[in-house]
Amino acid sequence: MSVRNGLLALLAERPMYGYQLRAEFETRTGSTWPLNIGQVYTTLRRLERDGLVTGDRAPSRAPAAALDTPAAEGPAASAAARATPVTGTPAARTAVMNPEQDGDSGDGRGIVYRLTAAGEAAAQRWWVTPVSRRMAGRDELAIKLALAVTLPEVDVRSLVQRQRVETLRAMQEYTRLRRQADDSADLAWLLVLENLIFTAEAEVRWLDHVELRLTRRGLGVPPGTDREDNR
Repeated sequence: MSVRNGLLALLAERPMYGYQLRAEFETRTGSTWPLNIGQVYTTLRRLERDGLVTGDRAPSRAPAAALDTPAAEGPAASAAARATPVTGTPAARTAVMNPEQDGDSGDGRGIVYRLTAAGEAAAQRWWVTPVSRRMAGRDELAIKLALAVTLPEVDVRSLVQRQRVETLRAMQEYTRLRRQADDSADLAWLLVLENLIFTAEAEVRWLDHVELRLTRRGLGVPPGTDREDNR
């Protein structure tokens, strides 16, 4: 739903091409959730099917400024575009701002998408509707651990320890990027970074809790393993 609603929110600002929507989405979310251009067009087709957007093919001789497409073409221009960083963000946020070279031919190229009245209402509704936390999304780690504790051959404590190391490594990287970005940096990037830091901190606390539960129940070590080596 986040991609669908994100595209609606961007189209509420102005009509755009598919590749422009991808670039805007990635730039405004700190390039943390890169989109495949095929995913963008698939979502746009569904929105069009649902009556929320319309797509109009641009005139073949439309002015370049109106099209808002990259002026240069060819391998050299593509390489330069790939090397262009998003202004005001760390190097880790370098975004690919290419035309839709990987687009699905014939079903999205050259089409300008805009909201219908129903689409405008849906975009506004998203801003005023809280994100529901009652239906939890699929968390791979939670599923992995839930299955692991049901399988006696899995060394759950080692699994938890390895995951803690990985999560701490990610948290340290996010913290390093946050220190590099002062409070005058791009606000969207700061918010995304801080969300990643807080999420990683919460995951480490949860893993500590999981390990404590395993210890209390005497679980998590496969048969034949020396428990002293897994404390």
